Amino acid sequence: MTVLAVLTFDVDAESVVLAEDVRHADNPMLMSHQAYGPEVGVPRLLSLLAEYGAAATFFVPGLTAELHPGVIERILEAGHEIGHHSYTHRSPLVLSEAEERRELERGLETLERFGVQPEGYRTPSWEPSWRTCALVAEYGLAYDSSLAGDDRPYMLETGLGDLIELPVSWWLDDWQQTAYLPPLARNQTRPAAAVLELWTGELDAYARHGSLYVLTCHPFLSGRPGRAEILRGLIEYALARGDVELVEARQAAERARADESLPRRKHEPPDLEPGLYPD
Repeated sequence: MTVLAVLTFDVDAESVVLAEDVRHADNPMLMSHQAYGPEVGVPRLLSLLAEYGAAATFFVPGLTAELHPGVIERILEAGHEIGHHSYTHRSPLVLSEAEERRELERGLETLERFGVQPEGYRTPSWEPSWRTCALVAEYGLAYDSSLAGDDRPYMLETGLGDLIELPVSWWLDDWQQTAYLPPLARNQTRPAAAVLELWTGELDAYARHGSLYVLTCHPFLSGRPGRAEILRGLIEYALARGDVELVEARQAAERARADESLPRRKHEPPDLEPGLYPD
């Protein structure tokens, strides 16, 4: 049985730290660390993907596209998918509905100016509100990749349209393994060999269970030399298995939509007794 694997890259750049505190714009070390992603990391990753003919999806915030317009051109020229990743990378959990709509609209408008019509969406920091997926469906996107309700694709019934969900996993995110970014993150980063062992072991398990392998990386982390070699090792391992197909997220979503046995789930919060948990 063929195993689908989706390599995704969130090109957050400066947006992820500015969303935490705009005063970080006054920190040149932090800003340079984040600009590394689109300016250095993305070109390195595109070159690596080209070596193996591997497909990938890049989720790009509108602000990143505006600050680094060349990154969109590079990704498109390399033939990869670009997905919607908000405008400022602010979490929908702290936004009003009007603010969240504006984030979606402005991100779409920005990508469209660069000739991109995104088919899918990923929420900043995997923090959707309960209305997020309905809004994504309302704005005409075909899939989301922000939830973790399964390890196989499923259909979300949102009330404003159905949406394919390509679920994610914290174990398959380079942030948990490689991020040391004061003041936001002071993680105990792991050796490259340990990360590769984790990700290849997960691939074996996903293949055994018929799951969809969605890897999430950030060019300001995995675009650095030692971390890019982890990806090289993973791609080589996947190709050597002989049963792994590397596809874009939109391709995985298309195949899921064509699957008549695809599970369907209502997207709604748990129905809790009022006052059960104190504020």
